[in-house]
Amino acid sequence: MSDDEAAGDAVTEWDGGFGWIAVPDEEARRASHALATGDGVWVVDPVDAEGLDDRLRELGDVVGVAVVQDRHTRDAEAVARRHDVPVAAPEWASLTREKLDGEAAPLGAALDGTAYAVRDLIRRDDWEEAALWDAAAGTLLVPETLGTLPAFTDGDAALGVHPAIDDPPSWLADADPDRVLVGHGSSVHEDASAALAAAVGDR
Repeated sequence: MSDDEAAGDAVTEWDGGFGWIAVPDEEARRASHALATGDGVWVVDPVDAEGLDDRLRELGDVVGVAVVQDRHTRDAEAVARRHDVPVAAPEWASLTREKLDGEAAPLGAALDGTAYAVRDLIRRDDWEEAALWDAAAGTLLVPETLGTLPAFTDGDAALGVHPAIDDPPSWLADADPDRVLVGHGSSVHEDASAALAAAVGDR
């Protein structure tokens, strides 16, 4: 893993993709991710950034843009148009579809052609969220339920649960990731399993 600054964007790379925070000094520190898979690159909950398309091309051909939290439609449609690929959302995510201008392709049990399972996190009238979990690669992407901003974490904790969530889904406690990618703040690439257990295990 390496960290660098490119075109004003905080970028973190790992073997299997990269993440970026397009506006590092933004309070919400909205994070986005590009996942390299056997089928191509999936872009998740993107906030657009200068030089993004070049970075994506270096990773591979973009095959889709996924929105897995209803408030994270962000710049998904603009990125998808530039790469001539669909925007996809969980089949049940009606809130997300209402916030998109165009029609969203359905995400089923997995990202098409990949090992990333699409796992339900929250289905409420005011909140829809799914996670992406590649157990073999050890990559867990949780866009809102988990985060690393001070509002999420207690003390020196590396990872925490969104303050509006009392009971995160129990399956999270059973995951054993090498990295946890989040939608707000820097993702966790070291001791991720321990950080996840600490965040959700005692709730």
